[in-house]
Amino acid sequence: MKILHKGYLTGPIIGALWALVMSVTLGVAISFATGAAAKPALIGSLILGLATGFARVRITNRWAADAVAVIVALALMAVGLGALQFDDSFNFVWRVALSVVLAGAVSIPLNSILRELRFGALTRHQFEDAVIRFLTGFGYIFFTAIVVIPFYVMVMTSMKSQQQLMLNPLDFSIDLSRGWHLFDSYYELMTQFHFGRYLWTSFYVSVLTVLLTLLFSVPGAYAVARLRFRGQKVFSRGILLIYMVPMIVLALPIYIAYSMVGLRNSILGIVMIYPVTTIPVALYMLQGYFRGLPVEVEEAGLMDGLSRLKVIWKITLPLALPAMASVGLYVFMIAWNEFLLAFMLLDDPSKFTLTRGIASLNSSEIPRQHLMAGAVIATVPIMALFLGLERFMTRGLTAGAVKG
Repeated sequence: MKILHKGYLTGPIIGALWALVMSVTLGVAISFATGAAAKPALIGSLILGLATGFARVRITNRWAADAVAVIVALALMAVGLGALQFDDSFNFVWRVALSVVLAGAVSIPLNSILRELRFGALTRHQFEDAVIRFLTGFGYIFFTAIVVIPFYVMVMTSMKSQQQLMLNPLDFSIDLSRGWHLFDSYYELMTQFHFGRYLWTSFYVSVLTVLLTLLFSVPGAYAVARLRFRGQKVFSRGILLIYMVPMIVLALPIYIAYSMVGLRNSILGIVMIYPVTTIPVALYMLQGYFRGLPVEVEEAGLMDGLSRLKVIWKITLPLALPAMASVGLYVFMIAWNEFLLAFMLLDDPSKFTLTRGIASLNSSEIPRQHLMAGAVIATVPIMALFLGLERFMTRGLTAGAVKG
Protein backbone atom coordinates (compact mmCIF):
# COMPACT_ATOMS: atom_id res chain seq x y z
CA MET A 1 0.00 0.00 0.00
CA LYS A 2 2.95 2.35 0.65
CA ILE A 3 3.70 2.35 -3.05
CA LEU A 4 0.53 4.39 -3.49
CA HIS A 5 1.72 7.08 -1.07
CA LYS A 6 2.81 9.24 -3.98
CA GLY A 7 0.80 12.19 -5.15
CA TYR A 8 1.37 11.39 -8.83
CA LEU A 9 -0.21 7.94 -8.25
CA THR A 10 -2.92 8.67 -5.67
CA GLY A 11 -4.27 11.73 -7.49
CA PRO A 12 -4.85 10.09 -10.90
CA ILE A 13 -6.23 6.85 -9.36
CA ILE A 14 -8.77 8.68 -7.19
CA GLY A 15 -9.53 10.97 -10.13
CA ALA A 16 -10.25 8.00 -12.40
CA LEU A 17 -12.56 6.38 -9.84
CA TRP A 18 -14.35 9.66 -9.21
CA ALA A 19 -14.80 10.32 -12.93
CA LEU A 20 -16.33 6.87 -13.35
CA VAL A 21 -18.77 7.57 -10.50
CA MET A 22 -19.76 10.94 -11.93
CA SER A 23 -20.18 9.71 -15.51
CA VAL A 24 -22.53 6.96 -14.32
CA THR A 25 -24.43 9.39 -12.09
CA LEU A 26 -24.75 12.08 -14.74
CA GLY A 27 -25.64 9.54 -17.45
CA VAL A 28 -28.48 8.11 -15.35
CA ALA A 29 -29.71 11.60 -14.44
CA ILE A 30 -29.72 12.76 -18.07
CA SER A 31 -31.48 9.61 -19.24
CA PHE A 32 -34.18 9.93 -16.59
CA ALA A 33 -34.68 13.64 -17.21
CA THR A 34 -34.80 13.55 -21.01
CA GLY A 35 -35.82 10.01 -21.91
CA ALA A 36 -32.85 9.86 -24.31
CA ALA A 37 -29.82 7.61 -23.87
CA ALA A 38 -26.63 9.04 -22.32
CA LYS A 39 -24.39 6.05 -21.59
CA PRO A 40 -21.26 6.27 -19.42
CA ALA A 41 -18.11 5.03 -21.19
CA LEU A 42 -15.42 3.26 -19.19
CA ILE A 43 -12.38 4.26 -21.26
CA GLY A 44 -13.39 7.90 -21.62
CA SER A 45 -14.21 8.20 -17.92
CA LEU A 46 -10.86 6.72 -16.87
CA ILE A 47 -8.89 9.00 -19.21
CA LEU A 48 -10.78 12.08 -18.04
CA GLY A 49 -10.27 11.16 -14.37
CA LEU A 50 -6.59 10.29 -14.76
CA ALA A 51 -5.85 13.57 -16.52
CA THR A 52 -7.86 15.67 -14.07
CA GLY A 53 -6.39 13.96 -11.00
CA PHE A 54 -2.85 14.32 -12.32
CA ALA A 55 -3.40 17.99 -13.14
CA ARG A 56 -4.87 18.63 -9.67
CA VAL A 57 -1.76 17.37 -7.84
CA ARG A 58 0.69 18.81 -10.38
CA ILE A 59 -0.84 22.28 -10.85
CA THR A 60 -1.46 24.36 -7.74
CA ASN A 61 -3.89 26.70 -9.49
CA ARG A 62 -7.35 25.08 -9.22
CA TRP A 63 -8.72 27.06 -12.20
CA ALA A 64 -5.97 25.67 -14.39
CA ALA A 65 -6.88 22.14 -13.24
CA ASP A 66 -10.54 22.84 -14.08
CA ALA A 67 -9.50 24.07 -17.52
CA VAL A 68 -7.53 20.87 -18.12
CA ALA A 69 -10.64 18.81 -17.27
CA VAL A 70 -12.79 20.77 -19.72
CA ILE A 71 -10.21 20.52 -22.51
CA VAL A 72 -9.76 16.76 -22.02
CA ALA A 73 -13.54 16.18 -21.89
CA LEU A 74 -14.11 18.12 -25.15
CA ALA A 75 -11.15 16.47 -26.86
CA LEU A 76 -12.44 13.00 -25.93
CA MET A 77 -15.89 13.94 -27.23
CA ALA A 78 -14.38 15.17 -30.50
CA VAL A 79 -12.61 11.86 -31.15
CA GLY A 80 -15.61 9.76 -30.11
CA LEU A 81 -14.19 8.60 -26.77
CA GLY A 82 -16.22 10.87 -24.52
CA ALA A 83 -16.99 9.78 -20.97
CA LEU A 84 -20.66 10.02 -21.96
CA GLN A 85 -21.91 8.54 -25.21
CA PHE A 86 -25.04 10.29 -26.50
CA ASP A 87 -27.66 9.02 -28.93
CA ASP A 88 -28.77 10.94 -32.03
CA SER A 89 -31.39 12.99 -30.17
CA PHE A 90 -28.62 15.16 -28.69
CA ASN A 91 -27.30 17.80 -31.10
CA PHE A 92 -23.74 19.13 -31.07
CA VAL A 93 -24.47 22.04 -28.75
CA TRP A 94 -26.03 19.76 -26.15
CA ARG A 95 -23.13 17.33 -26.37
CA VAL A 96 -20.62 20.11 -25.77
CA ALA A 97 -22.63 21.56 -22.89
CA LEU A 98 -23.09 18.21 -21.17
CA SER A 99 -19.42 17.33 -21.64
CA VAL A 100 -18.47 20.61 -19.93
CA VAL A 101 -20.93 19.85 -17.12
CA LEU A 102 -19.35 16.43 -16.66
CA ALA A 103 -15.87 17.97 -16.59
CA GLY A 104 -17.03 20.34 -13.84
CA ALA A 105 -18.66 17.51 -11.91
CA VAL A 106 -15.35 15.65 -11.99
CA SER A 107 -12.93 18.53 -11.42
CA ILE A 108 -14.67 20.67 -8.77
CA PRO A 109 -15.16 17.85 -6.20
CA LEU A 110 -11.63 16.61 -6.91
CA ASN A 111 -10.32 20.02 -5.84
CA SER A 112 -11.70 19.23 -2.40
CA ILE A 113 -10.85 15.53 -2.33
CA LEU A 114 -7.21 16.05 -3.36
CA ARG A 115 -6.65 19.44 -1.74
CA GLU A 116 -3.90 18.31 0.66
CA LEU A 117 -2.00 16.14 -1.83
CA ARG A 118 1.28 17.24 -3.32
CA PHE A 119 2.98 15.77 -6.35
CA GLY A 120 5.69 13.81 -4.50
CA ALA A 121 5.72 11.53 -1.46
CA LEU A 122 2.71 11.62 0.87
CA THR A 123 2.37 10.96 4.55
CA ARG A 124 -0.04 8.25 5.67
CA HIS A 125 -2.31 10.96 7.07
CA GLN A 126 -2.53 12.79 3.71
CA PHE A 127 -3.15 9.56 1.82
CA GLU A 128 -5.86 8.31 4.18
CA ASP A 129 -7.59 11.71 4.28
CA ALA A 130 -7.85 11.75 0.50
CA VAL A 131 -9.24 8.20 0.41
CA ILE A 132 -11.76 8.98 3.17
CA ARG A 133 -12.95 12.12 1.38
CA PHE A 134 -13.40 10.12 -1.83
CA LEU A 135 -15.34 7.37 -0.02
CA THR A 136 -17.47 9.98 1.73
CA GLY A 137 -18.41 11.60 -1.56
CA PHE A 138 -19.12 8.22 -3.13
CA GLY A 139 -21.26 7.27 -0.13
CA TYR A 140 -23.35 10.43 -0.43
CA ILE A 141 -23.99 9.80 -4.12
CA PHE A 142 -24.63 6.06 -3.77
CA PHE A 143 -27.11 6.27 -0.90
CA THR A 144 -28.85 9.29 -2.40
CA ALA A 145 -29.25 7.39 -5.66
CA ILE A 146 -30.70 4.21 -4.14
CA VAL A 147 -33.22 6.31 -2.20
CA VAL A 148 -34.13 8.87 -4.86
CA ILE A 149 -34.18 6.78 -8.05
CA PRO A 150 -36.99 4.35 -7.06
CA PHE A 151 -39.12 7.23 -5.76
CA TYR A 152 -38.43 9.29 -8.91
CA VAL A 153 -39.39 6.39 -11.18
CA MET A 154 -42.55 5.84 -9.14
CA VAL A 155 -43.63 9.50 -9.31
CA MET A 156 -42.81 9.95 -13.00
CA THR A 157 -44.61 6.75 -13.99
CA SER A 158 -47.70 7.83 -12.05
CA MET A 159 -47.85 11.01 -14.16
CA LYS A 160 -47.79 9.22 -17.50
CA SER A 161 -50.72 8.51 -19.75
CA GLN A 162 -51.39 4.98 -20.92
CA GLN A 163 -50.28 5.95 -24.43
CA GLN A 164 -46.93 7.29 -23.20
CA LEU A 165 -46.26 4.14 -21.18
CA MET A 166 -47.07 1.93 -24.15
CA LEU A 167 -44.82 4.01 -26.43
CA ASN A 168 -41.74 3.97 -24.17
CA PRO A 169 -42.07 2.57 -20.61
CA LEU A 170 -38.46 3.55 -19.83
CA ASP A 171 -39.00 7.23 -20.60
CA PHE A 172 -39.10 8.92 -17.18
CA SER A 173 -39.20 12.50 -18.44
CA ILE A 174 -42.23 14.62 -17.64
CA ASP A 175 -44.49 16.28 -20.22
CA LEU A 176 -45.49 19.59 -18.60
CA SER A 177 -47.78 20.45 -21.55
CA ARG A 178 -50.38 18.06 -20.08
CA GLY A 179 -50.98 20.50 -17.23
CA TRP A 180 -53.34 19.20 -14.55
CA HIS A 181 -53.86 16.00 -16.53
CA LEU A 182 -50.52 14.89 -15.08
CA PHE A 183 -52.50 14.05 -11.93
CA ASP A 184 -55.30 12.13 -13.63
CA SER A 185 -54.17 8.87 -12.00
CA TYR A 186 -54.42 10.37 -8.52
CA TYR A 187 -57.86 11.84 -9.24
CA GLU A 188 -59.15 8.52 -10.54
CA LEU A 189 -57.76 6.63 -7.54
CA MET A 190 -59.59 8.95 -5.16
CA THR A 191 -62.89 9.04 -7.08
CA GLN A 192 -63.14 5.60 -8.68
CA PHE A 193 -60.93 3.33 -6.57
CA HIS A 194 -61.87 4.68 -3.08
CA PHE A 195 -58.32 5.45 -1.99
CA GLY A 196 -59.59 8.15 0.35
CA ARG A 197 -61.35 5.44 2.34
CA TYR A 198 -58.26 3.24 2.30
CA LEU A 199 -56.21 6.15 3.67
CA TRP A 200 -58.66 6.70 6.52
CA THR A 201 -58.79 2.97 7.34
CA SER A 202 -55.00 2.70 7.45
CA PHE A 203 -54.79 5.81 9.61
CA TYR A 204 -57.16 4.75 12.36
CA VAL A 205 -55.97 1.13 12.30
CA SER A 206 -52.40 2.41 12.79
CA VAL A 207 -53.44 4.75 15.60
CA LEU A 208 -55.34 1.97 17.40
CA THR A 209 -52.34 -0.32 16.97
CA VAL A 210 -50.10 2.30 18.60
CA LEU A 211 -52.48 2.72 21.54
CA LEU A 212 -52.86 -1.03 22.14
CA THR A 213 -49.13 -1.59 21.79
CA LEU A 214 -48.27 1.08 24.35
CA LEU A 215 -51.03 -0.15 26.67
CA PHE A 216 -49.39 -3.58 26.94
CA SER A 217 -45.71 -2.82 26.32
CA VAL A 218 -45.26 0.02 28.85
CA PRO A 219 -46.23 -2.01 31.96
CA GLY A 220 -44.45 -5.06 30.57
CA ALA A 221 -41.25 -3.14 29.93
CA TYR A 222 -41.39 -1.52 33.36
CA ALA A 223 -41.82 -4.89 35.05
CA VAL A 224 -38.86 -6.38 33.20
CA ALA A 225 -36.67 -3.37 33.90
CA ARG A 226 -37.55 -2.66 37.54
CA LEU A 227 -39.21 -5.61 39.29
CA ARG A 228 -37.51 -8.80 40.43
CA PHE A 229 -39.32 -12.08 39.72
CA ARG A 230 -38.44 -15.63 38.73
CA GLY A 231 -37.59 -15.94 35.06
CA GLN A 232 -37.02 -12.23 34.61
CA LYS A 233 -33.75 -12.62 32.71
CA VAL A 234 -35.15 -15.34 30.47
CA PHE A 235 -38.21 -13.23 29.73
CA SER A 236 -36.06 -10.17 29.07
CA ARG A 237 -33.83 -12.02 26.61
CA GLY A 238 -36.68 -13.93 24.96
CA ILE A 239 -38.89 -10.95 24.20
CA LEU A 240 -37.75 -10.70 20.62
CA LEU A 241 -38.00 -14.43 19.86
CA ILE A 242 -41.52 -14.09 18.47
CA TYR A 243 -40.30 -11.19 16.32
CA MET A 244 -37.69 -13.47 14.78
CA VAL A 245 -40.30 -15.96 13.54
CA PRO A 246 -41.21 -15.06 9.93
CA MET A 247 -44.76 -13.77 9.77
CA ILE A 248 -45.48 -16.02 6.81
CA VAL A 249 -45.05 -18.99 9.19
CA LEU A 250 -47.69 -17.58 11.54
CA ALA A 251 -50.02 -16.35 8.81
CA LEU A 252 -51.71 -19.68 8.06
CA PRO A 253 -52.55 -20.54 11.71
CA ILE A 254 -53.85 -17.00 12.17
CA TYR A 255 -55.96 -17.32 9.02
CA ILE A 256 -57.48 -20.63 10.23
CA ALA A 257 -58.13 -19.33 13.73
CA TYR A 258 -59.72 -16.12 12.45
CA SER A 259 -61.94 -18.07 10.06
CA MET A 260 -63.15 -20.30 12.92
CA VAL A 261 -64.00 -17.43 15.29
CA GLY A 262 -65.41 -15.12 12.60
CA LEU A 263 -62.75 -12.40 12.80
CA ARG A 264 -61.52 -12.77 9.24
CA ASN A 265 -62.48 -9.95 6.94
CA SER A 266 -63.05 -7.54 9.82
CA ILE A 267 -61.23 -4.41 10.97
CA LEU A 268 -61.51 -5.66 14.56
CA GLY A 269 -59.47 -8.72 13.63
CA ILE A 270 -56.78 -6.56 12.03
CA VAL A 271 -56.60 -4.26 15.05
CA MET A 272 -56.29 -7.29 17.34
CA ILE A 273 -53.50 -9.01 15.39
CA TYR A 274 -51.28 -6.03 14.51
CA PRO A 275 -50.18 -5.41 18.14
CA VAL A 276 -49.03 -9.02 18.33
CA THR A 277 -46.30 -8.14 15.86
CA THR A 278 -45.39 -4.77 17.41
CA ILE A 279 -45.55 -5.39 21.18
CA PRO A 280 -42.28 -7.43 21.36
CA VAL A 281 -40.13 -4.79 19.68
CA ALA A 282 -41.87 -1.97 21.60
CA LEU A 283 -41.34 -3.81 24.87
CA TYR A 284 -37.68 -4.38 24.06
CA MET A 285 -37.11 -0.72 23.22
CA LEU A 286 -38.93 0.58 26.30
CA GLN A 287 -37.22 -1.71 28.80
CA GLY A 288 -33.88 -0.29 27.74
CA TYR A 289 -35.15 3.22 28.33
CA PHE A 290 -36.66 2.36 31.72
CA ARG A 291 -33.33 0.85 32.82
CA GLY A 292 -31.68 4.13 31.97
CA LEU A 293 -33.92 6.16 34.29
CA PRO A 294 -32.38 6.81 37.74
CA VAL A 295 -33.71 4.39 40.35
CA GLU A 296 -33.12 7.01 43.07
CA VAL A 297 -35.92 9.17 41.67
CA GLU A 298 -38.47 6.38 42.14
CA GLU A 299 -37.07 5.45 45.57
CA ALA A 300 -37.52 9.05 46.69
CA GLY A 301 -41.17 8.84 45.66
CA LEU A 302 -41.63 5.62 47.62
CA MET A 303 -40.00 7.16 50.70
CA ASP A 304 -42.42 10.07 50.45
CA GLY A 305 -45.31 7.63 50.84
CA LEU A 306 -46.36 7.09 47.23
CA SER A 307 -47.46 3.61 46.19
CA ARG A 308 -45.65 1.82 43.37
CA LEU A 309 -48.48 2.59 40.93
CA LYS A 310 -48.45 6.28 41.82
CA VAL A 311 -44.67 6.37 41.37
CA ILE A 312 -45.10 4.92 37.90
CA TRP A 313 -47.92 7.30 37.03
CA LYS A 314 -46.48 10.52 38.47
CA ILE A 315 -42.73 10.03 38.04
CA THR A 316 -41.74 7.26 35.64
CA LEU A 317 -44.21 7.77 32.79
CA PRO A 318 -43.63 11.55 32.47
CA LEU A 319 -39.89 10.88 32.27
CA ALA A 320 -40.49 8.17 29.64
CA LEU A 321 -42.66 10.30 27.34
CA PRO A 322 -39.88 10.86 24.73
CA ALA A 323 -39.27 7.10 24.50
CA MET A 324 -42.99 6.39 24.28
CA ALA A 325 -43.30 8.94 21.47
CA SER A 326 -40.47 7.36 19.48
CA VAL A 327 -41.86 3.86 20.02
CA GLY A 328 -45.32 5.06 18.98
CA LEU A 329 -43.91 6.51 15.78
CA TYR A 330 -42.07 3.29 15.00
CA VAL A 331 -45.18 1.17 15.63
CA PHE A 332 -47.27 3.53 13.50
CA MET A 333 -44.87 3.01 10.59
CA ILE A 334 -45.02 -0.78 11.00
CA ALA A 335 -48.82 -0.79 11.06
CA TRP A 336 -49.11 1.64 8.15
CA ASN A 337 -46.85 -0.46 5.92
CA GLU A 338 -48.11 -3.91 6.99
CA PHE A 339 -49.26 -5.94 4.00
CA LEU A 340 -49.16 -9.71 4.55
CA LEU A 341 -51.85 -10.00 7.23
CA ALA A 342 -54.08 -7.44 5.52
CA PHE A 343 -53.75 -9.35 2.25
CA MET A 344 -54.67 -12.67 3.87
CA LEU A 345 -57.41 -11.52 6.21
CA LEU A 346 -59.27 -8.83 4.24
CA ASP A 347 -61.45 -9.70 1.23
CA ASP A 348 -64.07 -6.96 1.34
CA PRO A 349 -62.87 -3.85 -0.62
CA SER A 350 -64.82 -1.60 1.75
CA LYS A 351 -62.49 -2.70 4.59
CA PHE A 352 -59.17 -2.60 2.74
CA THR A 353 -56.18 -0.87 4.27
CA LEU A 354 -53.97 1.20 1.98
CA THR A 355 -51.44 -1.54 1.28
CA ARG A 356 -54.25 -4.02 0.55
CA GLY A 357 -55.86 -1.47 -1.76
CA ILE A 358 -52.60 -1.02 -3.68
CA ALA A 359 -52.33 -4.79 -4.13
CA SER A 360 -55.80 -4.80 -5.70
CA LEU A 361 -54.44 -2.48 -8.42
CA ASN A 362 -51.88 -5.06 -9.54
CA SER A 363 -54.00 -6.33 -12.40
CA SER A 364 -53.59 -6.38 -16.17
CA GLU A 365 -56.92 -4.58 -16.44
CA ILE A 366 -55.72 -1.56 -14.43
CA PRO A 367 -53.19 0.87 -15.97
CA ARG A 368 -49.72 0.68 -14.51
CA GLN A 369 -49.66 4.40 -13.66
CA HIS A 370 -52.52 3.85 -11.21
CA LEU A 371 -50.42 1.32 -9.29
CA MET A 372 -47.53 3.79 -9.12
CA ALA A 373 -49.87 6.60 -8.02
CA GLY A 374 -51.17 4.35 -5.24
CA ALA A 375 -47.61 3.65 -4.13
CA VAL A 376 -46.90 7.39 -4.01
CA ILE A 377 -50.05 8.01 -1.94
CA ALA A 378 -48.97 5.32 0.51
CA THR A 379 -45.37 6.53 0.72
CA VAL A 380 -45.65 10.31 1.03
CA PRO A 381 -47.54 10.52 4.38
CA ILE A 382 -45.29 8.08 6.19
CA MET A 383 -42.17 9.66 4.66
CA ALA A 384 -43.27 13.12 5.81
CA LEU A 385 -44.00 11.75 9.28
CA PHE A 386 -40.60 10.08 9.47
CA LEU A 387 -38.67 13.13 8.26
CA GLY A 388 -40.51 15.36 10.72
CA LEU A 389 -40.01 13.15 13.77
CA GLU A 390 -36.87 11.21 12.80
CA ARG A 391 -34.84 12.79 15.59
CA PHE A 392 -37.13 11.42 18.31
CA MET A 393 -37.28 8.00 16.71
CA THR A 394 -33.51 7.71 16.48
CA ARG A 395 -33.19 8.73 20.12
CA GLY A 396 -35.61 6.01 21.23
CA LEU A 397 -33.96 3.31 19.13
CA THR A 398 -30.55 4.26 20.46
CA ALA A 399 -31.74 4.17 24.06
CA GLY A 400 -33.17 0.68 23.61
CA ALA A 401 -30.07 -0.59 21.85
CA VAL A 402 -27.48 0.71 24.29
CA LYS A 403 -29.19 0.30 27.63
CA GLY A 404 -31.19 -2.81 26.90
